[in-house]
Amino acid sequence: MSTLIHPTAVIDPGAELGVDVQIGPYAVVGPAVKIGDRTRIGPQVVIDGVTSLGADNIIVGQANLGGAPQDFSYKGEATQLTIGDGNTIREFVTINRGTIKGGGVTSLGSNCLLMACSHVAHDCELEDYVILGNNVMLAGHVLVEHHANLSGGSAAHHFCTVGRYAYVGAMTRMLRDAPPFMIVEGHASRVRGVNIIGLQRDGVKDEDIEELRHYFKRIFRSGDPRRRVLDELGSMPDRSEPVGHLIDSMRRTEMGLKGRYRETLREEFTREGVARILESSEAQ
Repeated sequence: MSTLIHPTAVIDPGAELGVDVQIGPYAVVGPAVKIGDRTRIGPQVVIDGVTSLGADNIIVGQANLGGAPQDFSYKGEATQLTIGDGNTIREFVTINRGTIKGGGVTSLGSNCLLMACSHVAHDCELEDYVILGNNVMLAGHVLVEHHANLSGGSAAHHFCTVGRYAYVGAMTRMLRDAPPFMIVEGHASRVRGVNIIGLQRDGVKDEDIEELRHYFKRIFRSGDPRRRVLDELGSMPDRSEPVGHLIDSMRRTEMGLKGRYRETLREEFTREGVARILESSEAQ
């Protein structure tokens, strides 16, 4: 099937379109945009900036991808937005491209679902199989690891990390990192338990889930000082991979400013952003 572009769509001649792309009425595609094979762009979608989309994405109407970051530090630099394959991005979703101080790139992995009106700010990194419910709000520099599920109206503070397989309840306010494999809910957020249903749905072994339940009680319900518990558990042999990842993630969180590990990486992000922009300028 050939590429289909509605006659009312505005496609810059510099844009690169793959095979079998469809672009709907009144869509606008900028000059530095790349759209992968079989991707569907709905009506009134705007794709701008240095933005690349992989194959088989579905962008429903009125989404805005690659817009300038809502950050006073941004001065028009050629920062980027990268989107993988097989994502569904629903109505009125906004994803901003990066800033130099944040590494220069906002990224979305593959096979994600971003529901209506969710917002992904500059320099966020979303891995594969992430779900954002309606009206989810991610501030800048947030990392969402694979298979995390954020329910409607939840919000993450700048530099938060939402761990893999975390389930975030509706309207939750995340000021700290959300640990992997856990249910997080509240205003402000609290760890409520292990995300057993999410883990079972994805085929995680029963023995790994039981081990996570055991360590959940030790870390979050024992009443002992968190750092001491994590130091003890970190030295234990024969841990499963999920438990090891949980402990490592929690130890990084304890290192972070106000419970956000990525706060410690600000200088590293800036170095990466400066290097990326310099490379881009030299390539031109």
